[in-house]
Amino acid sequence: MSDDSSAPLPIATRKSPLALWQAEHVAALLRQAHPGLAVELVPISTKGDRIQDRSLAAIGGKGLFIKELEVAIEEGRADIAVHSMKDVPSELPAGFQIAAVLPRADPRDAFLSPKAGHISDLPEGARVGTSSLRRQAQLLATRPDLKVSALRGNVDTRLRRLDEGDLDAIILACAGLVRMGWEARITARLDPHDCLPAVSQGIIGIECLDEAAHTRALLTVLNHELTRVAMDAERAFARRLGGSCQSPIAAYALVDGDRLRLEGLVAEPDGSWLLREAMSGPVGQPGTLGERLADRLLAAGAAPLLERLRAD
Repeated sequence: MSDDSSAPLPIATRKSPLALWQAEHVAALLRQAHPGLAVELVPISTKGDRIQDRSLAAIGGKGLFIKELEVAIEEGRADIAVHSMKDVPSELPAGFQIAAVLPRADPRDAFLSPKAGHISDLPEGARVGTSSLRRQAQLLATRPDLKVSALRGNVDTRLRRLDEGDLDAIILACAGLVRMGWEARITARLDPHDCLPAVSQGIIGIECLDEAAHTRALLTVLNHELTRVAMDAERAFARRLGGSCQSPIAAYALVDGDRLRLEGLVAEPDGSWLLREAMSGPVGQPGTLGERLADRLLAAGAAPLLERLRAD
């Protein structure tokens, strides 16, 4: 981006309703922070959005939602991209950075069902829809009788499958439902003790090029430092594990004064084996804490599981 302060700021975004809401939200915050700044959306149809008949694991992982937005930045069609950080691979391409993150929304998973008030209340053999191997593993660890079905598509598409009776329950992120105005559809919010969230779930991040000093300066005012600390710990944990969409990995960090507590999980997709640990450390060293917790899980038996899942 040029240093011309009058130049518009183009924002690359996916075309899904939730992604567009998030990009519009960031645009509104930028206009408020910088009166007179022109901001425009550049909606892009990503491969992850176009292919709906196969699981994310089968077609290459959540990074498919991100790559084409980064290409738009590299080619100069956009200056920034707005992401759900849970969809962003733990390793960014060289030359890119997450310049700002917004305050974290509710990181928990949401249980939606017309037939039960909680997972524990579902009848034996109930059909549960989820797009996440992480959720599937934790579901089956406590309820191996459940029949888990792949659930892809936009939030409204997933809700329609529940309403039409294809499924007895579905599990989605609380944050997306709240942002889209569907909070009333939530039957129960799952305690992290029962279902540990995805890495960076509930966090909106803004990506740009390292070299874009003017753009980074515009974004600085939006950055929420406590959310950044938690995100950095969780992403360092996933990065050290080498996790991908094929790996059921979860992590959740909480800041408590000058201390940071991080809980992490690695599991078999079928829920037959689950490893979960927690550690605390100084709030100023989130990356180190994430790496230390990952190393503990790797030493406790996660390494061969992750190697096998990557090979598969």
